[in-house]
Amino acid sequence: MKNKIAIKLTSYFSIALLIFSIVIGAVFTILFKSNAINMHKKELENRALAIAETISELSEGSGLNFGSMHGRMMGLNMQSGLGSYIRNLDDIAMTDAWIVDENLNLLTTGSMAHMKYSYADLPKDADIVVNNVFKGYTTFSEGFSPLLNTPTITVGTPIEASGKIIGALLLLSPVKGIDNAVNMGYKILSLSIIIALISSFILSTVLALTFTKPLKKMKNTAQLLAEGNYSAKTAIKQNDEIGELASTIDILSSKLDEASRESEILQKQRQDFITNISHELRTPVTVIRGSLEALCDGIIKDPEKINDYYKQMLNDSKSLERLVNDLLELSRLQNADFKIDMAEINLCDVLKDAIRSASNIAQTKNIKIEYHHNKDVFLINGDYGRLRQMFIIIIDNAVKFSYESSKIYIDLKGQSISIRDEGIGISKENLPYIFDRYYRVKSIENKSGTGLGLTIAKQIALRHNINLSVVSKQGVGTTFEFYIK
Repeated sequence: MKNKIAIKLTSYFSIALLIFSIVIGAVFTILFKSNAINMHKKELENRALAIAETISELSEGSGLNFGSMHGRMMGLNMQSGLGSYIRNLDDIAMTDAWIVDENLNLLTTGSMAHMKYSYADLPKDADIVVNNVFKGYTTFSEGFSPLLNTPTITVGTPIEASGKIIGALLLLSPVKGIDNAVNMGYKILSLSIIIALISSFILSTVLALTFTKPLKKMKNTAQLLAEGNYSAKTAIKQNDEIGELASTIDILSSKLDEASRESEILQKQRQDFITNISHELRTPVTVIRGSLEALCDGIIKDPEKINDYYKQMLNDSKSLERLVNDLLELSRLQNADFKIDMAEINLCDVLKDAIRSASNIAQTKNIKIEYHHNKDVFLINGDYGRLRQMFIIIIDNAVKFSYESSKIYIDLKGQSISIRDEGIGISKENLPYIFDRYYRVKSIENKSGTGLGLTIAKQIALRHNINLSVVSKQGVGTTFEFYIK
């Protein structure tokens, strides 16, 4: 069997029940035998008391003195009532019945009255019983009877006449009968325990397999997840800890599946980024190299054209510098150990400065920037240069994706700042990823972008505890909102 947990559970259940059975058996053995003996003693006591009372009543007024008879029944034959009762004493007592005097002389033994007995025929401790009886007590003893050749229970009770104790009635009952009853009880208990053990083993096996079945499903699901099949589910519905564990595995499966898809998207974005960066780097480097080779080889001799070549190389150098600076900026901002210069500044001044800088870019497309605000002072703790850079990135992005001769609206109200354009908007598919590194929306307007601007803006916002969100609709426009906490 490969199901080790089922084997362990079955073994644990069986061992626990076996120990339980042994304990119950031991307790039963002690209590059952003790109870059986006590009940037998009580029954003997009741019989002895009833017989002694009857003999006492029959002896009243008869002048009979057991002590003067010394075991002979001659005088009793004349007492027909008492004599007949004593002759049938064993049958009445339903066991061996003896009558002894204070000196342990056997006066009569019921139907065996014609036989002679001695002190040695009495059970062990019989003298103690007789002494207690003549003190007025009903007493018990357990000992071996040489006459019956077996362990016996002896009960002794006084026989009274005219207010005096005239003899001791002893009822002797073999323990063998009790042992037989106890042994029968043991057999029944043993049989019951065996049946219970077999039944419990079968039941525990079924329960263990039922218990381990969902665990096996979860193991198989975990193996599939380890193999990369993140769509695997346990399909276990139980309202217990196992159900909660299965539900957690299913949640993990969903998370891994989602992470896998995001990883694929991120990998594609990374590849696109490398492709874009390679292109962005290769193009200006190729142009610069070609221009330098032409100048060095003396192919270009016209001073005006040489000057154009110099300008082209300068512009390409600036493009390379911008790209490298963006990469460095992003690397610094994502480094938790990189500290920015924090001081109390007026955010309204930062925003106005960013608008003035972006206005020159907006004029190239005849775009008008409208700024509305309800206060001139908005003090926060931040880095002036970084916050200005963040606003310029967003405004520059709005200009890039806006139509010519359109408007950009910037509103400062309360704790929030919104920058809204009337441009082409962002599709639902692209919207969740616009702040991701390496991600760039593929469009004519963004052909020169590196996909790092919005990521840098997001990092600056995070470092200033600013919540940056975006809402967009294709063909209508995009709104970036900054909420300063």
